[in-house]
Amino acid sequence: MRYQRVRTAYTEYEKEVSEILANKGLERESVRVYIRSFKDEGLMEFWAKDKNHETYQLIYTFNICQKSGAIGPKRKQGDYQVPEGYYHIDRFNPSSSYYLSLGLNYPNKSDRVFSDKARPGRDIFIHGECVTIGCMPMTNPLIKQIYLLCIEAREAGQQSIPVTVFPMKMNNTNYQALLSSSTRSENDKNLWRDLKLGYDLFNTHKQLPSIGFLDNGRHAVSK
Repeated sequence: MRYQRVRTAYTEYEKEVSEILANKGLERESVRVYIRSFKDEGLMEFWAKDKNHETYQLIYTFNICQKSGAIGPKRKQGDYQVPEGYYHIDRFNPSSSYYLSLGLNYPNKSDRVFSDKARPGRDIFIHGECVTIGCMPMTNPLIKQIYLLCIEAREAGQQSIPVTVFPMKMNNTNYQALLSSSTRSENDKNLWRDLKLGYDLFNTHKQLPSIGFLDNGRHAVSK
């Protein structure tokens, strides 16, 4: 391996990650990963499956070390908001200023409809350390495990690792509280409606829903 921090991650956590996958009956050679993040609770879930399983199993639930911003999507550079929506990992950074980092494809197609056209913001990462101005810091020990797991999925052929960022766990009580807010825009509420659809489908079937991006910024979410 070319990068020292990645080598360190494998030295410290390869055995542990392999054992966790094996205990779930999952083959490392064909592992697929899905990440869910819940801003209000400060939690990040890591789900996995392999070629022999149609449904995902929960592998890890980690605490996000520090929060940034508030409930609601990111709309412009410098607002310190963590985005909300349907994303995927679009880059691996083994030489990050925050030890190791995984980049999200923010702004996605929906964000580009609603965010500031000139300065929507960029460079949203899941990373190490415990400081943030709009990203998701996980501490160095946890990012080593996360990075390793995602490398394994990439090496096993997963071209896109999906990441869904929710404002909070979208149970019915939380969801109704979000929609009843008198201070939130209808665009925000429509995003939460679209996220709720994906949340419920995944919780019911433990399979990734199909996500389409519409020209008006909404999502086509289906099983």
